[in-house]
Amino acid sequence: MASVTLRNICKSYDDTQVTRNVNLDIENGEFVVFVGPSGCGKSTLLRMIAGLEDITSGELYIGNNRVNDLPPKEREVGMVFQSYALYPHMDVAENMAFGLKLARTNKAEIQRRVQDAANLLQLDQLLARKPKDLSGGQRQRVAIGRTIVREPAVFLFDEPLSNLDASLRVQMRIEISRLHKRLGATMVYVTHDQVEAMTMADKIVALDNGAIAQVGKPMELYHYPATRFVAGFIGSPKMNFIDCNVIAASNQSVTIIMPGDHRLEVPVNGAELTEGETVTLGIRPEHLSEHQQADLYLDGEVHVVERLGYQTLVHLDIHNVEGVVTMRTDGGNPVQEGTKVTLGLNANKCHLFRQDGSACPRLYREPCIDF
Repeated sequence: MASVTLRNICKSYDDTQVTRNVNLDIENGEFVVFVGPSGCGKSTLLRMIAGLEDITSGELYIGNNRVNDLPPKEREVGMVFQSYALYPHMDVAENMAFGLKLARTNKAEIQRRVQDAANLLQLDQLLARKPKDLSGGQRQRVAIGRTIVREPAVFLFDEPLSNLDASLRVQMRIEISRLHKRLGATMVYVTHDQVEAMTMADKIVALDNGAIAQVGKPMELYHYPATRFVAGFIGSPKMNFIDCNVIAASNQSVTIIMPGDHRLEVPVNGAELTEGETVTLGIRPEHLSEHQQADLYLDGEVHVVERLGYQTLVHLDIHNVEGVVTMRTDGGNPVQEGTKVTLGLNANKCHLFRQDGSACPRLYREPCIDF
């Protein structure tokens, strides 16, 4: 196991800057997930850690060693790619052992490591099979096993589940999380899927346009997003946003006026706001309800209903509000398209964002959340 430290890491291709001044500490044994939309630089950052991309500027340390100029094979990292990249003419055991054979590892040691990895990944009954005889999930486990046998200090995963169907992704998510707990290894995982990030990570690194937007535990990013980008990316379905104006602001609260002349006092630090300034109110779909005592009520009409069994997503047109507002409700809600509804929201569940996208710090402390 080893820590990974990035200091002012930048990557450019000619005049195109891909990552910008990335500073990050990944602790020994942590499971860290890089998450963000396509093109945000997360895979490039992972490949720089692996040594597959040169670093334009900055310092990269694995443990106490500066590795900027070290080739991949000398960095003590193991990488699992999006593609399984298994040799079709080799069986499972041979695929897992191939890298060790190239390194001229002792045969008895190869057999021990392959058997240990196979037992860990529940592949011990499949060692004689060829890749064509395996399911997608089994092939991905073989690819992970091929990395485990090398006994790297750091495991790197580059969107390893994106080629699997939905049910296999859930299964492999659980298996990788269990593997991390068993090995206690340092793992860095790249995904564009915020559900994977929320369910697997000890720490999430949200990337936006090549820079770190926020670093923290999953529920910290969910309840206390630092920017509108993070608020909209973390959480499914995404947060609702409503433009409004500031009436009064202090370091204890901000009073806003919303479309339709609705007024609401939000418990956020608005010390840097001024009267009349345009801000954006954020409220998650699960924090809207038809049946609750609320600080504010909004009237609207149901536009689309999505029934998912365990939950129902209701998309509404709210009077005087641009765009569609989404409410999450229970799966048994009989609401129909065209129905008139009144939504309630509570101020302590609301977020407020400045025009530059930065959040006004929330002052309400969510119960039972340990950061």
